[in-house]
Amino acid sequence: MNLIHENMNRGHTTTGWLDSFHTFSFGGFRDPARMGHAALRVINEDRIIPGSGFAEHGHADMDILTLVLSGKLRHRDTLGNETEIAPGEVQLMSAGSGIRHSEMNASDTSPAHFLQIWIIPDSQGGAPDYQQAALPDRESARNWSLIASGTAGEAPLSLLSDTKVSIAYPLAGTTTPVPTGKGRRAFLHIVEGLATIGGERLAAGDGLQAGDEALPDLTWITDGQALLFDME
Repeated sequence: MNLIHENMNRGHTTTGWLDSFHTFSFGGFRDPARMGHAALRVINEDRIIPGSGFAEHGHADMDILTLVLSGKLRHRDTLGNETEIAPGEVQLMSAGSGIRHSEMNASDTSPAHFLQIWIIPDSQGGAPDYQQAALPDRESARNWSLIASGTAGEAPLSLLSDTKVSIAYPLAGTTTPVPTGKGRRAFLHIVEGLATIGGERLAAGDGLQAGDEALPDLTWITDGQALLFDME
């Protein structure tokens, strides 16, 4: 059964330095209808004020994707990685048996806006790992372009689950198919723009949760950006 996760019904956490919206249950936000979908456990849309961020903390047994929408993040971890992530780049941290890291706004003057996505690996433990890659340019990814996959060598980033993550930057007036496969589950997240699907409107921050049933195409009212998760 398809389920639309409306942006206005997302969880919301605000502190002095963080403004965060949660597609699925996270932190103090609990909704039985929003406990994740297949391997997809977290989609948080975060905004961090200049000069602040997440101090060092630990993770284990989770693949964590970070996609910066504006501003820059500075990443440090206990593997020795120290890098910045800017718009047009995506980071994958596989926590494995355990890793500690910090994620800070790299600017003292501009806010940082980004998505953080957690995907449950197929098995626990193993050595932690860090990957970072460029996203495809918008002109070459008007339709779905694979950015992460559990199949080795298939995408710039390698996940630890039978999951594929694709991105698209469609133009207003175009349509985008939403492929599904037998025995697979899908989640569509609208990052930017406004579209319709099967008579329903989807705006930035909305998500569509689906099984393996065929879905109609997305029709874009504005230019947009979307993520598609294809999972076992």
